[in-house]
Amino acid sequence: MKTRHYIGIMLLFIALFQSCKKDETRAILASDEGIKPATLSLDKNNVTLSKDNAKDTVLHLTMIQPDFGFQAAVTNVLQFGLKGDNFKTVKEVVIPSGRTTVGFTGYELNSYLLSLGVPAGTASDFDVRLKSSINAKITVVFSALASLKAVPFASTSYLYVPGAYQGWDPATAESLVSPTSNGIYTGIILFPEVNSEFKITTERNWANSYGQTADGKIAFNGGGNIKAPRAGNLEIEVNTTANTISFKDHNWGIIGSATPKGWDADTDMKFDNANQVWKLTVSLTAGEIKFRKNHDWGTNFGGANGTLAAGGANIAVASAGTYAIVVDFNANTYTLTKK
Repeated sequence: MKTRHYIGIMLLFIALFQSCKKDETRAILASDEGIKPATLSLDKNNVTLSKDNAKDTVLHLTMIQPDFGFQAAVTNVLQFGLKGDNFKTVKEVVIPSGRTTVGFTGYELNSYLLSLGVPAGTASDFDVRLKSSINAKITVVFSALASLKAVPFASTSYLYVPGAYQGWDPATAESLVSPTSNGIYTGIILFPEVNSEFKITTERNWANSYGQTADGKIAFNGGGNIKAPRAGNLEIEVNTTANTISFKDHNWGIIGSATPKGWDADTDMKFDNANQVWKLTVSLTAGEIKFRKNHDWGTNFGGANGTLAAGGANIAVASAGTYAIVVDFNANTYTLTKK
């Protein structure tokens, strides 16, 4: 019995010793003492961007990795902010693991800077720094600031939306458009069913993509599949600076005696994001049609001779057949082309 008693005491002592060692390790890891932030240098501090150098490498970054006092995988994120704004508005770019030099094309740098809300064609001043982290338990450290003056140019940029609605193929996916490359992208996509899943890519491939996190935001090269909240045409807005995504109904359809559903219901059209027009190929009978928004008479268009009119007269369809319909609500025009 005494032998068992002594063995029990020894095991308890060993357990307490190991627990103290673990606590000691955690305390060391959580300490900020001795951490050396990354160092950052840019090969130039003044850049004029244009369509002529959009494909060229216009800025090189060189860095020395931070030293946290022990071996660990470090995540380095390059931050661009307005000079003196203390990074209240920030554009972040993840640096690939292990890299100590990175080059940016004119197009990439232009889109990063425009996303901060600066005007095109005017010189603006920016602060640039590196944010380095290991995990949530270790303090994030920042490099010293580097200064950059740049003149961005007006440009249009795109994101792409491969998903279940089109076979998960980035090459043929619908696009979201940012007319000024300010980080806000919009587009309208027809989803066949509620919870139809998709992701957002930066090119027509899977090299880089955005997924959705548990809090409803989007994450670059992270997160799960995004789900359409309902079926039908949805206008999507993605903000790559704030990492947000939102949806709202935005549907146009045809209704009338010449349409498959008559005056009882709409036949939905599909939005062409690249050309900013609504399209539909459909079998019509002789009769009349109108264009209606969101399945409601509150906003409807009629017209004549290819010109739209808000609340205007019914549009005549002279004979039955298959028609290609194209509607441009920006130019207030429509075409009905019999095939």
